[in-house]
Order: sequence, then C-alpha cells, then structure tokens
Amino acid sequence: MTVLRRALLALAVLTLVGAAALWHLNFNDGVDVSASAPPGTDAATVQRGAYLARVGNCLACHTARGGVAAAGGRAIATPFGTVYTSNLTPDADTGIGHWSAAAFWRALHHGRSADGRLLNPVFPYTHTTLLTRADSDALFAYFSSLPPQRQHVAAHELRWPYGTQAALAVWRALYFRPGGLAADAAASDSVKRGAYLVQGVAHCSACHARRDALGGADWRDLSGGPIPGLGWYAPSLVAPHEAGVGDWPDAEIARLLQSGASRLGVASGPMAEVVFQGTQYLTAADLADVAAYLKALPPHDAPRTALPAPPARTRLATAGEKLYGQKCAACHGEQGEGVPGAYPPLAGNRAVTLSHTQNLLQVMLHGGFGPATATRPRPFGMPPFILELNDAEIASVLSHIRTAWGNRAPEVSPLDVLQMRQASSTGLR
Repeated sequence: MTVLRRALLALAVLTLVGAAALWHLNFNDGVDVSASAPPGTDAATVQRGAYLARVGNCLACHTARGGVAAAGGRAIATPFGTVYTSNLTPDADTGIGHWSAAAFWRALHHGRSADGRLLNPVFPYTHTTLLTRADSDALFAYFSSLPPQRQHVAAHELRWPYGTQAALAVWRALYFRPGGLAADAAASDSVKRGAYLVQGVAHCSACHARRDALGGADWRDLSGGPIPGLGWYAPSLVAPHEAGVGDWPDAEIARLLQSGASRLGVASGPMAEVVFQGTQYLTAADLADVAAYLKALPPHDAPRTALPAPPARTRLATAGEKLYGQKCAACHGEQGEGVPGAYPPLAGNRAVTLSHTQNLLQVMLHGGFGPATATRPRPFGMPPFILELNDAEIASVLSHIRTAWGNRAPEVSPLDVLQMRQASSTGLR
C-alpha cells in the first residue's frame, strides 16, 4: 500500500470516527418522543407554566412585533444572520400541536426539535437544559392551553454554513452538554433556588457571558460582554466596578428587578425589556432567592480595558460642559447629582464610567427609557439626540460627564459616535 493510500485511509477512518462521535454527542439522547402522556390540564400546572414562561421571557422572543403572543416570527439578529422564532401555540401545522410533552422536553433539555433536527442555539437550550422535567411539562401545559394560531414562520437567514446541521453539531460538541444544575452542596436553599432561576429559567448569561468568535461561552459565566447583534454591552454581574451587586442590600436588588429602578441603579436598553417582560413578575420569594444568589457570587474585578483618564480637561470635554448645561443639567443636575426617583445621577455612576461606551452612545443617540412596571407605571425617560446633536457634540457631552465631578474615565471620540450611528442605521449587525 502506497503512502498516499495509507494517508487517505487514515483520513477516511478519522472522518468516520469524528462523524460517529458527533452523532453520539448530538443525536443519541434516548428520548422517546412518541411515548408521552398528554399535557397536564389542571389549573395549577398551567398556572405554573405561565409563570415560568413569563419570568423566563419566553413570550418576548416568541412574539413578533404587533403579533399574537407566542405565535413566533420575531426576527433575532445575530453575527451570523437572522433567526426567526418558532410558533409555540398548539396549532397542529405551524405550532406545537403535534408535539408531545417528551418532544418538548427534548427541545429544552437536548436542543432537538420534534422531528429530530438540531435547534439553533439562539433558542437558549444551553440554559433550559437545566430545567427540571416537571417545569418543562408545566411550560408545555401552558403553551398547549393557548388558542392555536396558524402562523408560518420564515426560514432562518443564516450565512453558510452556520445554519447547517453539520455546523450545529460541531458547535454543540464544543459548547453544549445537556444536564441539570450542579448546585453547591454547601449553599443555602435560597441560593440554590436563585441559581436555578438565574442560570436556567431566566438564562441571564445568554447576555452577560463573554462570547467568543463562534458565539460560544462558559454558560455559567456572568462576567459581561457585548450582546451579539444588538450593539449593547451587558455589564459584568461579578465585577464591583461594572454591575456587581455583592454589596447591595437585598431589597435594592429586588426593587431593581421588580420595578426597573432602585436607589442604586436603573435598568435601560435590553435590561429594561427583561424587567418589563420578565423579572417584574417574579414572586417576592423568588426575588429574594435571586438576590441571595447574585450576592453569593464571588466578586471578580474584571480587567479594565480602557486607558487611564487624562490628567487634565481637554478642549473636547470643556466644550461638552457648555452643552451639558444647555441640554442635560435641567434633569441630571449642575453637578450630575440627578433627581431621586426620576433622573439618575451621573456623578459616581459606574454605568457612566464603564470602559465599554456602547450603552452611553445608545442612550445619547436613541434615548433612554425605563420599563413601565406595576410598581413604577410611568417612568421618566431621556429624549434622543440623534437628530439634534452632531457626532462631535455628542462626543463632547459624554467626554464631559466621564471626566467631571470625580468621574475618571477616558473620553469618547467623534469617531466612536459615528461608528455607533452607522451601526444603528444598518441594524447593528
């Protein structure tokens, strides 16, 4: 046998072994989707499923703008293309009407559809795999109780090869293992419950984990990172200088998640939607458990990527001081002190001094609007300045607030503003 033939044979064997390994990892879950009891119909089970769907933010993703709740069709932008969410109503042709409770469990726990296809990880099965079978069945009972809606969902628009089953199989082999929550045996019951809610039900690390070039991450990671496709930065929940809450009173954590604002912070951008659609509906007990878990996370001061603040005020920041007095001081105060209960302070505000400036740019260009919640139905908002101020003016205002009143952070350049403005006009993809 020649050297070339041996090499080709070895390559063929390796290919077969690799394919067998991928098949075993992705398709050998052992779930019999045909042998399943009908979904529970008792009021308690359906009500529990409705609660989980609400606090897990399922309806926010599976409802198109202006569409019927849970009927799918919402476009989700990713760095690899656009994914359209599925119809979760019990329509037999376009929804989950032909699914069994076991098929639904397989989707949540193993990331496979009723027909066996591997699902795109925009559906966060990397997190729902932690849900118990009882909670999966409760969710299925709730969605099965909804009025069926016949709504076909558009096919995903992903660049090749990201939407192929082969690519998904490789991605899953790298980043996904089905399983339950590995709770700390020494943790209190409250912390364990909080971990289940944060890691599984609410899948917080879907935004707050640092992803790599393929969109993969350590799904237990909450150290922060850019949110793919949205142009926002999800701050670290374990770094004190970003969004860590280890030193917050439990009541302030609960208040932020329930109302969207507390004495120590305000939700904006994607987090405002999470509060509006999900966390405001957490029970008092679950809010307390989430707070307990977040406070129990080991603090980790994430490395600061920004350069040290300039030693003296520059011309850019000085120009911004005048504009700030004209456009911002009426709400945020001459000294950046804010108005309690209405407008957040800018002095000493860690959201202002983050090394990542995406969120400031988004708010300055497009406005900042808190969630309307039961405990805060009419939150104050900030108007957009995208048409009122040019790039240099916005950069100067932001540079001023990042270097005034004791704030020490690098300035924002007009180029930063221009790039965000251009990204906004192209859908932030």
